[in-house]
Amino acid sequence: MTFLFQLNGAMYPRKIIGDEGKETVHTWDLGSSDVVFSESVNNLKELLQKLEDMIDEAPPDPGPRRFGNVSFRRWSQLAEERMPELLRDYLPVQVFTFGGEHREGGRVEEELSAYLLGSFGSAQRLDYGTGHELSFLAFLGCVWMLGGFERREAGVEERGIVLGVVEPYLRLVRRLILTYTLEPAGSHGVWGLDDHSFVPYIFGSAQFSPAIASLAQLPAEGSLPTAAEPGDVAKASVVARERVRNLYFAAVGFIYDVKRGPFWEHSPILFDISGVRAGWAKINRGMIKMYDAEVLSKFPVVQHFPFGSLFPWDRDPRAPPPPDPARAASRPQVPTDPAPSCRARPGSSGGSGGTRAPWANPGAVAGAPAEGMASTRAPWAPSPTATLGVGGGSRGARSTRGSGSDSGSAKEPPPHAPWAASGAGGARPLP
Repeated sequence: MTFLFQLNGAMYPRKIIGDEGKETVHTWDLGSSDVVFSESVNNLKELLQKLEDMIDEAPPDPGPRRFGNVSFRRWSQLAEERMPELLRDYLPVQVFTFGGEHREGGRVEEELSAYLLGSFGSAQRLDYGTGHELSFLAFLGCVWMLGGFERREAGVEERGIVLGVVEPYLRLVRRLILTYTLEPAGSHGVWGLDDHSFVPYIFGSAQFSPAIASLAQLPAEGSLPTAAEPGDVAKASVVARERVRNLYFAAVGFIYDVKRGPFWEHSPILFDISGVRAGWAKINRGMIKMYDAEVLSKFPVVQHFPFGSLFPWDRDPRAPPPPDPARAASRPQVPTDPAPSCRARPGSSGGSGGTRAPWANPGAVAGAPAEGMASTRAPWAPSPTATLGVGGGSRGARSTRGSGSDSGSAKEPPPHAPWAASGAGGARPLP
């Protein structure tokens, strides 16, 4: 997140005080001549161009298909075969000689290659998502940590990284998606911010935020006076005009390229964000919080992230220790409560009160209708009192049927249908 904060702050417009005390505002549009690229940034731009040229060597397979084009695996294979040479040709030498512990066995080259190759999508699943985008940020972070970028005035080199490396990377990824019809990786559907990307919305909203004099004065609200309105994302004509100079609108423009229908229907989250009235600075802060919650804090994203010596897996010292499974298994079991039907009702005086229905009568004999309720027996069925024995209840009465017992109770008549003939209970003759 620290590296992301640096890149984000560098994209805020700047207030510049001239020699005569006149204040001017510098903005950082795509293709702006005010942004000076260092040699390291230019080299990475050339590396990305080499990768883009490989698309012509792996044309997509013709014919109908439902999912991604299998030719993307051929492109990924070409990139993997040529990656060691590309890294050696386009990264500064100090990257591979930074720290003695990294010089043995090409460990730096191995980790940098893993992050860069993992940033263009999955050759196995033929998809691309924010996890792959995170891998590219990790690649840039590694190069930064290893001294591969120039140390200049605060924000200058970071601004060059965003406009000179991140933006060409996004263009390459969009071409890969269109050429090989890569599927969204782990997409939330319409309830996600974007099917593929996230960082252009962070940097693009920073481009339209109010101008600042230093990174310590990032505003919480407001917009650049010349910025487009957040609600303009739903206007195709404005998106076509702004996408050539702003990363946010460039990402929205790609959505217009691949989706059809009303904007609020296929991108409801972006449509809701467009209603923020506090300006682009408010949107920018919200995007960073959302990135932390929806990308960095999601297990389906982090589970594919490779950890190594540059980005180690370290346990948070503030996190509580996990329970010991061995001790948990040997712990004596706490006796459970009795059945819920035996538990006392709230407000009852006894401890064994049941949970009977409100119409139940605790003194009623089984089989007799409750007080105030009509019987629901069949019309031909005898009265419940006729089947109750003198001292045994309904079960005892039923046991006397057909047994010849001298219990004194009346014999229970055999059941018969209302249309059956009376008497011995023989079958009714056919007419």
